[in-house]
Amino acid sequence: MSKMENPSPKPSLRVLKKVADAEDVHPADLSPPLAAIVDPTALNHLFESTADDDSSRSGCVSFSYQGYEVVVSSDDTVELR
Repeated sequence: MSKMENPSPKPSLRVLKKVADAEDVHPADLSPPLAAIVDPTALNHLFESTADDDSSRSGCVSFSYQGYEVVVSSDDTVELR
């Protein structure tokens, strides 16, 4: 099954959900918004494959948000530390 058939939520949405759940708030109520800390579009593009490339990128990126160290990994995980 390809990624196009069963796409996982974009990394920026996974970050918002994880932080909002940890803070027990709705994602829209997070302040500052994620976009004030990291470019959500750039975050989403970090690990996605291109149409002419079947391989995906590996690695992780981390940044501070809402008092957490957020780690987004290429295996679709988001950790709060």
